[in-house]
Amino acid sequence: METILQVKDLRVSFLSRDHEFEAVRGVSFEVKKGETLGIVGESGSGKSVTARSIMRLLPSPPSYLKEGEITFLGDNLADKTEKEMEGIRGRDIGMIFQDPMTSLNPTIRIGKQIAESLMKHQKLSKKEAKKQAIDILKLVGIRNSEVRYNQYPHEFSGGMRQRVMIAIALACRPTLLIADEPTTALDVTIQAQILNLMKDMQERFGTSIILITHDLGVVAGMCDRVAVMKRGEIVETSTTEEIFENPKHPYTKKLLHALPRLDEKKKQKPAPLILPGTDLNKPLLEVKSLRQHFDMGKGNVLKAVDDISFHIREGETLGLVGESGSGKSTTGRAILRLYEPTGGDVLYQGMPVNRLSKSEMKLMRRHMQMIFQDPYASLNPRFKVLDIVGQALDVHKLSSSRGERKRRVEELLEMVGLEAAHAERYPHEFSGGQRQRIGIARALAVEPKFIVCDEPLSALDVSIQSQVVKLLEDLQHRLGLTYLFIAHDLSMVKHISDRVAVMYAGKIVELAASEELYANPQHAYTKSLLSAIPIPDPKVEKRKKRVLMEEQTEEDKYQLKNSKLVEISNGHWVAIPV
Repeated sequence: METILQVKDLRVSFLSRDHEFEAVRGVSFEVKKGETLGIVGESGSGKSVTARSIMRLLPSPPSYLKEGEITFLGDNLADKTEKEMEGIRGRDIGMIFQDPMTSLNPTIRIGKQIAESLMKHQKLSKKEAKKQAIDILKLVGIRNSEVRYNQYPHEFSGGMRQRVMIAIALACRPTLLIADEPTTALDVTIQAQILNLMKDMQERFGTSIILITHDLGVVAGMCDRVAVMKRGEIVETSTTEEIFENPKHPYTKKLLHALPRLDEKKKQKPAPLILPGTDLNKPLLEVKSLRQHFDMGKGNVLKAVDDISFHIREGETLGLVGESGSGKSTTGRAILRLYEPTGGDVLYQGMPVNRLSKSEMKLMRRHMQMIFQDPYASLNPRFKVLDIVGQALDVHKLSSSRGERKRRVEELLEMVGLEAAHAERYPHEFSGGQRQRIGIARALAVEPKFIVCDEPLSALDVSIQSQVVKLLEDLQHRLGLTYLFIAHDLSMVKHISDRVAVMYAGKIVELAASEELYANPQHAYTKSLLSAIPIPDPKVEKRKKRVLMEEQTEEDKYQLKNSKLVEISNGHWVAIPV
């Protein structure tokens, strides 16, 4: 089979005034015609730097290609001028980036951004370029492409914007496509559509693909061969089957065993150490007919949360899953009154949280806390960790002196697996996983009973995710905590949760015990969601069938709006039209 790309001993460094950081250290690999090579590894492993080096897209300075060859169709790209590379990019090598919104020009219509590439590389007239751009929009599954051609990026959803990026990348039928984390920002159902689309395009045009990802499930379903990167080096390369069945390097084994699989049986977790006298049948938290509506102007109302009810028992973890826009995070924020609910009741130990005064709510926050999605954005960069965690102690007057405050903060840091000395550092001095531990320490400072975990893993690498989950489970056991665990990673939700609620378009459409929901899903949306999750096993991925949710008709929307949860068996609830 013909070799399209060969990378030999690639070394890329970044220079600062007094320091050289070697981001890529002696990387070598090749890509054959029509094959997909997966490059996997954690953040900082050098995956994206390698990809951008092939495209010659790294800013110089501060980066420079120190050594190595990048041979593409017989030519060494490392020797090309910028003008020569401009002729190769788009025409011979296409690239799909992680965040389509930052990659598309917000001021230029979608169609024109595709047509520009065709006019430049294929010397087409404006009229012919427009015709081909509309055709390729249809090809990547964008309906009403004649109308969509004239729209701007902000008028497209995240999944649709990524389809546009694929359309731009494939417009000139490139020989090689580099996809740098193309589905990381997308929901699992949209991710499945995008990956299917890439496969389809590859079969049509015979394109070779380099797929950069940290998701081993995606690799299992997409790739022919895999290169595993760690700290700028490739530590193992083999066929996908060999990597999954017989990994050689300890780091590869660590990645493969980091996260639980959806098709694995849930491990029994130890019961929380709840204080004697607790009535386990009595809910700690009850949500009754909760509604959260937002006025969008011009008479439009967004019903983000539309009349939902559920309860959580003390010491239990309830998982809340669904795609972006389903209302998961809004539910968590409404419960804690970070949003003022439009209607319904939230009862904490029988007390109506949404009817408390401001001063009463301040006291209630001692019992109810939140761990946020982005551990960096939720920490004040100007504060030391001592003050970030200590601020909660100050607000609730839980320390009588500076010494006691410092001791308590250090205890909390050690409780979440950090060191006492970390109290004197600033957020930017920590990794993503460490920052999330600081967020957990801050939530625990006031000794709450109930914590809303709002996508606490989505910004973290796979091995760090498993560490944080283990920490949350350990804390739950030791402190008797109760969690509402909001996430779109259904594999992780299955293993951490006792029960799982599935949200769709502001409604809970199914609620059941974790193992029961995954083994016996009843609602069409739950089935679609589960079938879209990639499993890190090439054999399973090859025989798996996807269950697609059909596009919602007005009748579907009416039925969903007028549905109610009905118990179909012991503890298994499903939304049924009434």
